[in-house]
Amino acid sequence: MAEEQERIAAKGQMLPGVAAICLFLLLLTMLNAFAALQNTFGVGVGKYGVLAICTLLAGGIFGLLRLRRWGWSLVLAGCLMLCAGDLFFYQKTHAIFFLVRGLFGLLFFLYLVRTEVRDRLH
Repeated sequence: MAEEQERIAAKGQMLPGVAAICLFLLLLTMLNAFAALQNTFGVGVGKYGVLAICTLLAGGIFGLLRLRRWGWSLVLAGCLMLCAGDLFFYQKTHAIFFLVRGLFGLLFFLYLVRTEVRDRLH
């Protein structure tokens, strides 16, 4: 009974880890969007694909900051894609940067699927 009342009272309050993940992913999204606008990913499909993913992730970040379930699901998918992409690039290039960033993406994913995080969403 007391646990349920605490869970209801905590609904709508953001955890500090969620805010930190949102800030990091927002910075990463902005950097990738600016890189795409400068044709770093090519001038065709790659450029517009990265811009589309950045737009979806930015919308998800702002939704998660408002503690919306749809924002949580978009950020969760973004973390999983970041992890998978970085581990793929690590396998191809053996650059430690991609391994570290991929492990951070996996850590963010595992944090966001915790029960405490999901209980606070609307």
